[in-house]
Amino acid sequence: MNRRNPERLTLKTVAERLKVSTATISNAFNRPSQLSQELRESILSECKKIGYAGPGAESRSLKTAKTRVIGVMLSNQLSYSFSDPVANQMLQGLSQIFEEPEFNLLVIPSRNEIKGLNGIESFVDGFIVYGPPAPDRMRDMMFHKKAVIAVDFDHPGVVSINIDNRAAAAEIAAHAFKHQPSNPSILGLRLCHVDQVRSIEDLSLYDEFSNITVQRLQGFVDASIIAESYIPEHRIWHIPDNASDVAYRAAVQALQQIPRPDLLLCMSDCIGLSAIQAAKDMGLSVPHDLLVTGFDGIPESLSAETPLTTIEQPSLEKGKLAAEIFLGKREEQNIIIKASLKIRESCPDSCTR
Repeated sequence: MNRRNPERLTLKTVAERLKVSTATISNAFNRPSQLSQELRESILSECKKIGYAGPGAESRSLKTAKTRVIGVMLSNQLSYSFSDPVANQMLQGLSQIFEEPEFNLLVIPSRNEIKGLNGIESFVDGFIVYGPPAPDRMRDMMFHKKAVIAVDFDHPGVVSINIDNRAAAAEIAAHAFKHQPSNPSILGLRLCHVDQVRSIEDLSLYDEFSNITVQRLQGFVDASIIAESYIPEHRIWHIPDNASDVAYRAAVQALQQIPRPDLLLCMSDCIGLSAIQAAKDMGLSVPHDLLVTGFDGIPESLSAETPLTTIEQPSLEKGKLAAEIFLGKREEQNIIIKASLKIRESCPDSCTR
């Protein structure tokens, strides 16, 4: 991972080339409020053309100037990421490895809470990115020649840590299809840009390469084809946020369809547990009237009143591996971690239906 600016351009030489003051260049990178948006964008564009990564790049190129601060970029809102058990486990894994060498973690969102990096890149040694960020964030990080490690998504030229989401989804769906459901449905998660709950009919989905939930959808579809159990698009739901209230509403909508689903393949444990609650509130019995599966393996999936059949993924290990690669303790290469199927009451090996 190249952390240096190969052209060794300085603040002074760049200012001379662009015919502006050194303060203007510095403000464009580190204090955007001091310039008009038009001027800042023009300066950043010209700097990008000549390969200048900002005034912080000069000091960062010196080993003695490392900040020992790692930017941890999350694809969700911070409030959600700190309450989500899967994200929490990944962050714990990072903390356990970075704690001993005394690195600090700067947790930042990638989407709407901040506009651009706003100078963050000037004082972090690199980024660990959890979940696909907004496209402009990734471009900024790659431009500034920072060390970047991706967790739960792929990006060209970046080391990534994932599970095989498509294979894992196919495995749990194949287990569920052994019950020969008549009307299976899918409760998906962040499959497209739409910010409301709805079926995926007439929607343009994210690219499978970079989006793990679209990979899970493909896995569900793979298993349905083998089981000869077709799932039409109007029975595949897009849920914009992995939140209990939103998932509950989606489950209610799905269960109001005629004929009513007898299997819900859910793309997270949060969605699966919300679906079980919605079914019970509608007078349905799980698993006798409705089979439900989840994905993630959070502790609540086991401790729930109706334990959830799920894919358990090692989120703590993901964080540890990302930190070890960043510190040079592991080889810089993509890693696929094994996930495991956990069969429980919501979709057991066999049940009377």
